[in-house]
Amino acid sequence: METYGLEKLGIINPKNVYRNLAPAALVEKALERGEGTLSNSGALVVKTGKYTGRSAKDKFIVDSKGVHDEIAWGSVNVPCTQEQFDAIYEKMIAYLQNRDIFIFDGFAGADPKYTKRFRIVNELASQNLFIHQLLRRPTADQLKDFEEDYTIIAAPGFKCIPERDGTRSEAAIMIDYEKKLVLIAGSRYAGEIKKSVFSVMNYILPKMGVFPMHCSANIGDAGDSAVFFGLSGTGKTTLSADPNRKLIGDDEHGWSDDSVFNFEGGCYAKCINLSAEGEPEIYNAIKFGALVENVVMDPETREFDFDDDSLAVNSRVGYPVEYIPNAELSGMSESVPKTVIFLTADAYGVMPPISRLDRNQAMYYFVSGFTSKLAGTEIGVKEPVPTFSTCFGEPFLPLDPSIYAEMLADKVEKAGAHVYLVNTGWNGTGKRMKLSYTRAMVTAALTGEIEKSEFVTDPYFGVAVPTSIEGVPSELLIPENTWEDKAEYAKMAKTLAESFNENFKKYTNMSDEVKAAGPKP
Repeated sequence: METYGLEKLGIINPKNVYRNLAPAALVEKALERGEGTLSNSGALVVKTGKYTGRSAKDKFIVDSKGVHDEIAWGSVNVPCTQEQFDAIYEKMIAYLQNRDIFIFDGFAGADPKYTKRFRIVNELASQNLFIHQLLRRPTADQLKDFEEDYTIIAAPGFKCIPERDGTRSEAAIMIDYEKKLVLIAGSRYAGEIKKSVFSVMNYILPKMGVFPMHCSANIGDAGDSAVFFGLSGTGKTTLSADPNRKLIGDDEHGWSDDSVFNFEGGCYAKCINLSAEGEPEIYNAIKFGALVENVVMDPETREFDFDDDSLAVNSRVGYPVEYIPNAELSGMSESVPKTVIFLTADAYGVMPPISRLDRNQAMYYFVSGFTSKLAGTEIGVKEPVPTFSTCFGEPFLPLDPSIYAEMLADKVEKAGAHVYLVNTGWNGTGKRMKLSYTRAMVTAALTGEIEKSEFVTDPYFGVAVPTSIEGVPSELLIPENTWEDKAEYAKMAKTLAESFNENFKKYTNMSDEVKAAGPKP
């Protein structure tokens, strides 16, 4: 039996080894093994059990001598010892003996100058299907001489014992950057594999002069590319899926000196409240070859109920990017972005719906990674709640935020790009900004029409705000104009400004100029 070099990982006596099976074969194997069922649209449907999302508190990085001074250690990048990692590794490979092993050898990074080769070793056929569709798939010729740069071993059936293994639960996601090895134990949530690749790329690429980004990206007919940063609920997927532009990717990208490129070859979209009318591209991508996680399905009709969150609020579907009709299948643009958009959903109703940022402001708002929850959206939330995620991707960034912020500023400056902060949230009327208005603002930014407007300075956030944009009522562009109670507007603006400044105190490596670019309460 061909084992494709598993012995060098210490995995011996496997029952069967399957390498880079076609999606149809992986679906068959998953069904044979009882890992899932088929929907009426042909998608493979699985339940991930206890873990329906990333287990952030179970992620560790080996504190080895070679990386100790590089990693931004803290509550996100939690250290473990080499001995802890090695002990779990030995137990995991012992667990995999006499079991079926599924290998996917593939790539991350569409630009061949920066492509990295990943070997994913799976216990589950369904997870192997997922990563086959999410990463970039090799040709038969590329597989012949494939030698991986990094290896990820995912064995959800192996449960850690915290008292024995020094973990926080039965799950563990452990990265050894020096050994170029990632272990994923105890969790069937496929997103752990995807985000482990992202965490590796966020460590590697800055050393190569490439700015790694947690963002979506698209490209216009003239070859003009744009990137969209934003946390969940801000409209990143919706706004980057522009019918007049091609989608490069929806989540992970690199910005080099001469390109912007997708790390992946697929998409991992949320399914909660999904509808054919609201998001037809995602809805229609749920077909044979797609992997659906934790969506309630009628056992007889095999029809989905996307509104039912009893299995998980974070229900997901993974599918190859070619399932999207307006995708740029090369996964890259041979031109650097000219437009950078930070998306936020301000529930305080005080941030401008669109504003232009200078260099220091761009670094400040990028590092802050702000959005907010609206009162009433969650049990116990009575006032707007600010949410900050460093660089719009805090859980996946091993290096100090100042490194990523400097790279953003340098790339923007070299490209002559404009940076805009777009608020898709609420204003003083108590209503959320209409999607049609936000699209008009984003279009004006992409075409450059916005620069023909007169700009004024926001009194609290210091950003440059346009006074007119075609297709948008001018009174909506200035936040104060939407408030009847001006004193309440001032109170809410000061409250949010103070939240920004309080959050930014933790970034001790940022320059005084960047710190001073924040809001003024």
